[in-house]
Amino acid sequence: MKVLMINGSPRIGGNTSIALKEMEHIFAAEGVETETIQIGNKDIRGCIACGTCADKGKCVFDDMVNETAPKFEACDGLVIASPVYYASANGTMVSFLDRLFYSTPFDKSMKVGASVVVARRGGMSATFDELNKYFTICGMPVASSQYWNSVHGRVQGEAAQDAEGLQTMRTLARNMTFLMKSIALGKEKYGLPEKEPVQRTNFIS
Repeated sequence: MKVLMINGSPRIGGNTSIALKEMEHIFAAEGVETETIQIGNKDIRGCIACGTCADKGKCVFDDMVNETAPKFEACDGLVIASPVYYASANGTMVSFLDRLFYSTPFDKSMKVGASVVVARRGGMSATFDELNKYFTICGMPVASSQYWNSVHGRVQGEAAQDAEGLQTMRTLARNMTFLMKSIALGKEKYGLPEKEPVQRTNFIS
């Protein structure tokens, strides 16, 4: 099994990295392979709704989004982690996720998703809700922990002192591993749920 981890922080080795490292230790112990991609320090623009991806199967802007797409397709689980800026995920992370989820044509259903948020104090639950929406729009089960998936820290390295937050990360990794393994067994025995043709309702015709 493989988990792809997206670090939305611009700071190498910052508090978001500490949260993800805590998960990586558990995944390694459970025999789950991980790969972490740091995108917060990259120049990633937002979606312009040009529709090119519908024809080409990839984003018109050839950057980290297109590089990450095949890794997303191959993984069993996806962790997206962001620092909190103004009660929201940072702009680079949002631009990256908007384009990654919209431009990739492969079926994402039953890949397990987990979001992680890091902040000094406020805005964490709003950011947590924001990130989970990427999973629920495309049939990805959302892994939960013993609390909302958050770790507190302001200056670099401070997150290492948040004992409850780090325990939440370890529990999240264990629960995510269990869910991925359970889904793999379910696929083997029952297959994937039946999909109906997509119905789109527009209010102005």
